[in-house]
Amino acid sequence: MIHIIGGGLAGSEAAWQAAEHGADVTIHEMRPVRPTAVHQTDGLAELVCSNSFRADKVDNAVGLIKEEMRRLGSLVMRCADATRVPAGAALAVDRHAFSRAVSEAVQGHPRIRVSREEITSVPKPEDGWSPVIIATGPLTSDALSKDIQAMVGEEHLSFYDAISPIVLAESLDMSKVFRASRWGRSLRSAAPVAPVEPVEPDEGDYLNCPMTKDEYDAFYAALAAAESATVHDFDKARFFEGCLPIEVMAHRGEGTLRFGPMKPVGLVDPRTGRTPYAVVQLRQDTLAGDHFSLVGFQTQIKWGDQARVLKMIPGLENAEFIRFGMVHRNTYICGPHVLLPTWQTRARADLFFAGQVSGVEGYVESAASGLIAGRNAAALARGEAPQAPPRTTAIGALAYYVSHADPKNYQPTNITHGIMPPLEEIPRDKMKKKLMIAERALADLDLWLGAVAVGGRRL
Repeated sequence: MIHIIGGGLAGSEAAWQAAEHGADVTIHEMRPVRPTAVHQTDGLAELVCSNSFRADKVDNAVGLIKEEMRRLGSLVMRCADATRVPAGAALAVDRHAFSRAVSEAVQGHPRIRVSREEITSVPKPEDGWSPVIIATGPLTSDALSKDIQAMVGEEHLSFYDAISPIVLAESLDMSKVFRASRWGRSLRSAAPVAPVEPVEPDEGDYLNCPMTKDEYDAFYAALAAAESATVHDFDKARFFEGCLPIEVMAHRGEGTLRFGPMKPVGLVDPRTGRTPYAVVQLRQDTLAGDHFSLVGFQTQIKWGDQARVLKMIPGLENAEFIRFGMVHRNTYICGPHVLLPTWQTRARADLFFAGQVSGVEGYVESAASGLIAGRNAAALARGEAPQAPPRTTAIGALAYYVSHADPKNYQPTNITHGIMPPLEEIPRDKMKKKLMIAERALADLDLWLGAVAVGGRRL
């Protein structure tokens, strides 16, 4: 019996992979017995931050890792493709439909049992728990965190993560908002997998709130003066650079937002025929299109100030907020000290870590680590050797980085081309280079799949 602690993206994917490879699995999920500060349901694989899985084309590293996961039979990717919503060249999902799809698949699998309980210490083999996958995510409970810290002999690292607000679509003033995708890249051309209802040629996938210079200056001043929510140890808090709160970016300089989440490039207001001074984009959050999230607007501002400041955005003057932004602590181990590329711990071969607690960042990266950990736990349960995918693949490169990076000042990473081995011959054309990296990765993944057998099944 394989025991998986945590029913998030990594835990759900790990359970599915292990079960599909013939192992019996128990997922131990503490919700709703013990809730967290940010989860709203007891569903498996609930998305608490953005509803976006980011880029979905193989010329991007995160698009490449998605394609690799699809070829490896990923449950998370199957459910994401089935519940996608318009998001330009990205893959975004209806978060509730996605969690429901994952939950139904996992709970309906004959080899998987879901136990609702909090696990407060790292299970031991002598207690009959082996193999074990810890996939508790960034909100690992205090009791389990302390026991993990004692086991690995390393201080836990942590940073603060922030969540974007969500607004009710019918409360938006559409006379001030226009629909468009940046550079015209809409769902019609961005979805190589899972056909969806196409958008009209003159429509885009995002709602855009344009700002003049005066509107931007007033918004910036209000944002910079807004009161932040109180966070324990906040004076020494560190934020992940890829998910900075909007007000933290604002304090870096007046122009930072216009070159970040409020950049207007690639967008033209059809009413003026001009590119706005700044733009706030809203991304569809549900299949019904009744909820929209503010893209890149993670925030830790107190809710009263959030409502006041965000309603200064054109079109949001009377917005009703389904959820305000908030912050939470993200806890993770120092992977280079603790892990092997197979996601096993160096000190104990039958213990795996997966997901954000293992030292990766992002939905897709978390699920990818769970995918390999689940398959390797199933192999170990049959007495076979766990395997790591080639470093030339995105999944293999991520595993190698987490287990081999410099442990000094270690911070979780997204998948990027920068952590993948360079090509032997590098073309001058950047797009050609990215496509060649993808071709090499997918070819090497196929060779690996053909060469590595686990109990008569392909890994």
